[in-house]
Amino acid sequence: MIRYALACAHGHGFEGWFGSSEAYDEQVASGLVECPMCGAREVSKQIMAPAVAGAKKRDPAPPEPSQAMMAEAMSRVRRHVEENFDYLGDGFADEARAIHQGRAEDRGIYGEASPTQVRALAEEGVKVAALPPAPPKKSDIN
Repeated sequence: MIRYALACAHGHGFEGWFGSSEAYDEQVASGLVECPMCGAREVSKQIMAPAVAGAKKRDPAPPEPSQAMMAEAMSRVRRHVEENFDYLGDGFADEARAIHQGRAEDRGIYGEASPTQVRALAEEGVKVAALPPAPPKKSDIN
C-alpha cells in the first residue's frame, strides 16, 4: 500500500491509500478519487515522502477517516444547507415533487419527509438525500 498526501483544486488537504502508483493514476483518471470536504474530483499529489508498506509491515486495510474529520465534514454540509436552502418542514415532499415537475421554482430546499415519502420521490425520479444529523448540543453531552 502507498499513502499519498493529496489536495483538491480548492486547496483541501487529505490523504489516500492506493495499492500501487498505477492504481492511483487509474483511479484519478477515472474520477474515482474525490475530496472528502467538497467532493471535487480534481486532485493532485502533495510533495511528501510516500509511505510504502513493505512485506514485513503491511496494513490489512487503509485506515478509516477519523471520526472528528467526518463529523466536521457532515457539520459543514448541514450548515451550508441551513444557510442557503429554503426550509419547508413537512411540505418538503410536495415542493420537491413540484420542482421536479417544473411547477415550482428550481431552488435548494430541505425539510421533513417520511421513509414512505422519500421512497415515492425516488421512484418518481426526484433526487433527494438525507441531511447529515445535527451535532449533539453541548448540554446533551456528559
